[in-house]
Amino acid sequence: MPAASSQPRTTRRRARRITIALVVCAGAIGATAYGLLSSHLPYKSVDVFEALGDDRPSAAPDSTGRTPLNILLIGSDTRSGDNDAYDAPSDEQIAGARSDTTMLVHLSADRRSATVVSIPRDTLAPRPSCPLRDGRWTPAARQAPINTALGVGGVTCVVTTVEKLTDLRIDHVVQVDFAGFAKLVDAIGGIEVTLSEPIDDPYSGLHLPAGIHLLNGEQALAFNRTRHGVGDGSDLARIGLQHQFLTALWHKLDAEQLLSDPIQLQRILRTAGSAFTVDTGLSSLDVILDLGTRWHDLSEQEVTFLTMPHSTSSADPNRLVPAQPEADQLWHLLRTDHPTTALDGPG
Repeated sequence: MPAASSQPRTTRRRARRITIALVVCAGAIGATAYGLLSSHLPYKSVDVFEALGDDRPSAAPDSTGRTPLNILLIGSDTRSGDNDAYDAPSDEQIAGARSDTTMLVHLSADRRSATVVSIPRDTLAPRPSCPLRDGRWTPAARQAPINTALGVGGVTCVVTTVEKLTDLRIDHVVQVDFAGFAKLVDAIGGIEVTLSEPIDDPYSGLHLPAGIHLLNGEQALAFNRTRHGVGDGSDLARIGLQHQFLTALWHKLDAEQLLSDPIQLQRILRTAGSAFTVDTGLSSLDVILDLGTRWHDLSEQEVTFLTMPHSTSSADPNRLVPAQPEADQLWHLLRTDHPTTALDGPG
């Protein structure tokens, strides 16, 4: 004999109908709020790939039909707009914009591992002819500093130059300037880093003793720009700091689930998003949330940081060239979606 209920049957049915109605209302409200969030994304999106046509590297699918995802991260040193506060020292005056930082993020086809490759800004590489907005094309360069592509032909020129260098198809692009980077760090409450040695760099303005520091936006920007105060004072020393910072940033985003929570993500974008430029494929919140969830699912052991293998240019001791055959081996591993852990190191 079934146990007696403490509620009359009619009351239970009414309660169940009320519960279902509340769930439906909550879902509708959530969907409406999500739609509003998606329709008010503050960052800029541009059609990066349309002008490039079909003459681009192809993405090879794995046995299940899935393809890797390659995202190009560009840090612009433009001094326009809010960035005019970041004046360069007199011996480093900036005209136009260059890519102060260029990183290639490779997310494996099974989305279970990622490789982040820094391409030093002083690297000499072939720069193809790049399309401009007015329909003209820039002249090609047999060898040019890779950080000049941004000023020559914008984000699209950086993409086509990196694709020419690596023979990897770029799927998405994210560009951020100085002011936006500082706002982003402040929006997430700062980033904690540990210094084994003090940093004293009059160029970036960063002065920190050894130890643990919670960096605010301005300090984080200086930390990522610092090179004179660490190592041999080169861009390669700065890349080491950038990898350290990205690891700390990833831990912060992962611990607080900032990339997988639409409300938190919208708050961050509202604060810092106006300084970001992305391709049109990243112009919706659901795509960004999906990428954020993919990163959230990765452990620290599944993310590898590398610097492109390089050597000093024989034509200019202040420039670098890809070291061969190591550089081509790295690009081949990424093209074929194989682990790069054997190449782990500073390059």
